Amino acid sequence: MKALFRSNVCVAVLGVIFVGSAAQPGLAQQGGPPDQPAVTVRGQTYTPRSILARNMGTEEDQTTAFPPHKVIGNVFYVGTKTLGSFLIITPEGHILINSSYERNVRTIERSMVQLGFKFADIRVLLGTHAHRDHQEGDALTKELTGAQVMAMREDVPALEAMKPGGKPHPIDRVLRDGDQVTLGGITLVAHLTAGHTRGCTTWTMTTQENGRTFNVVFACSYRAPANVTPDIENELNRTFKILRSLPCDVPLGDHPAQYDMIAKYARLTAGTPNPFIDAANCWAEAEIQEAMFRAQIQMQQKAARQ
Repeated sequence: MKALFRSNVCVAVLGVIFVGSAAQPGLAQQGGPPDQPAVTVRGQTYTPRSILARNMGTEEDQTTAFPPHKVIGNVFYVGTKTLGSFLIITPEGHILINSSYERNVRTIERSMVQLGFKFADIRVLLGTHAHRDHQEGDALTKELTGAQVMAMREDVPALEAMKPGGKPHPIDRVLRDGDQVTLGGITLVAHLTAGHTRGCTTWTMTTQENGRTFNVVFACSYRAPANVTPDIENELNRTFKILRSLPCDVPLGDHPAQYDMIAKYARLTAGTPNPFIDAANCWAEAEIQEAMFRAQIQMQQKAARQ
C-alpha cells in the first residue's frame, strides 16, 4: 500500500498539465479557486476548482441530509450529501465528529433520531478542521447536549474567531498531536495533519464487525490553499509522510466524495461484503491532493523565475 501511494503520486506529478497563468485571472479574486494546475491521478483529471466543486456540491447539497446509515461496527454517518458528520456509539454516550454549519445541527439530530439514537446522548464533540462547514455548529451542539468540545491546539485561534450569532466558540479540552479521546471503551487518536488548516486533524480508531477488528480513519481535508507558503509546504510534507504510517481498513472523510460514499452506499446489501472496508483505496484522496500540492509548488516556482 505504501509503495502504491508513492508510485501513483509520482505519476500524477510527472503528468501535470499546466494551464496558462493568464487564464481567467479574476477567479481567485472573486473567491473561487483558480482552474490550474491540472493533475491526472488514476486516470482522472482534477483542478483546484473541480476538487472544490466535487467536495462542496450545491448549497442544497450542503444542507440536505444524506440517508443516515451504519458504516461499520459502531460508526454511523449522520451528515449531509457533501459535508461529512460521523457518530460513534458507546455504552456511556456518543461521540460526534463535525457539527457542520450551525444550520445543519438539527439535520444531524434528525438523522440520529432516524437511526434510533438520541442527540442529547452526545458526550464528546470533535472536529476535523476549523472551517465553518465543519465546525460552525459546535456552540449550538454543546448548548443542546452539554457535550465536551475538544480541538487541536493549532486550530484554536481559528475556532475562537468562529462566532455564529455572536456565540463564543466552546473549547473544553485543547488537544496535541497524538492525544487520545476515550469514552465508553472506545478510543480515538488525534493526528495533526496540518496544511489545509494549521490544526487539521485526522482521527483514527478501531471497531469490530463480524468478529474482526478494523482500523477506521476519519480523514481531514488535505487540499493545499491557492498560495503554498514555505510553512504550509513543510506542514503538508509532514502530513503526507504521516498518512502513510497510519493503519487503515475503512477510509472516511469530512467530504463524502473523498471516499466515494455515494457509490459505496449504493452497494450496501445484507449478506454481502461491506463496501466501506476498502483498504486498497485508503489514501486515494491523499494521492490526489499530494499530486495537486506538488503541481502547485512547481507552478509557483515557474512563475517566480519569469
